[in-house]
Amino acid sequence: MTTPPVALTIAGSDSGGAAGIQADLKTFAALGVFGTCAITAVTAQSSTEVRCVTALETEMVLAQIDAVLDDLPVAATKTGMLPTEAIIAAIGSRARAGRLPALVVDPVLVASTGRRLLEAGAEAVYLEHLVPFATVVTPNLREAEVLLGTTIGSVHDQREAAQELVARGARWAVVKGGHATVDAGDQAVDVVADAHTVGELRAPRLASTNTHGSGCTFASAIAAGLACGLAVDDAIRRAKSYVHDAIERSARWQLGAGHGPLDHFGWNTKETP
Repeated sequence: MTTPPVALTIAGSDSGGAAGIQADLKTFAALGVFGTCAITAVTAQSSTEVRCVTALETEMVLAQIDAVLDDLPVAATKTGMLPTEAIIAAIGSRARAGRLPALVVDPVLVASTGRRLLEAGAEAVYLEHLVPFATVVTPNLREAEVLLGTTIGSVHDQREAAQELVARGARWAVVKGGHATVDAGDQAVDVVADAHTVGELRAPRLASTNTHGSGCTFASAIAAGLACGLAVDDAIRRAKSYVHDAIERSARWQLGAGHGPLDHFGWNTKETP
């Protein structure tokens, strides 16, 4: 068997198994990538609420990252929940030193339940320490609004936000439209920009409440594609398709009383033994 490519996720743990590190590692495995991780925070959460968040010490986060990088040939990196300014800045120092290859930054600011997941004011640290070193940055509408201090109410606004993130240093930006602008209609519209182009990825909006972890999954799928050697635009398109299919497959699942998980492995298309 050929040795698999390796990806690293730096993110928080979701005790409910739908988002965070758990979603990242499932996505890596589903897409043929060996997943490694550095946990930034432990959360007590379910499909309905985040009960408690405990951030790890910055030194412990860096120790995990360095242990992986010193031993394994990491080909792509993805960041998720980074709960403190110190952790964001420390990871930025590794990115600035060129230690985090093919960096996909998913700026997880607020949980799908509405709870804020990082310190107030940490948005500025993201823009200074991580966005300039990102191969791809993947905020949803709310996160892009918070990062850029703007309001996004249309696809046109999404396009401007994506271009602004590129102007701030990211090689590529994807401003996701899962939370629907007024002119998106029945389409889930993601705007994709680099220094030369800006375009849209569209897919039919799915009628499902099982979307917990979709943002984590999308960013991890991009990182998996980059680890496998895909061009950035190809990795983004494949990730969009993967997430759409994973949501569609889990649409009739009844796991939890709130926003349920995605079907990362195609369980809903497999026969039960």
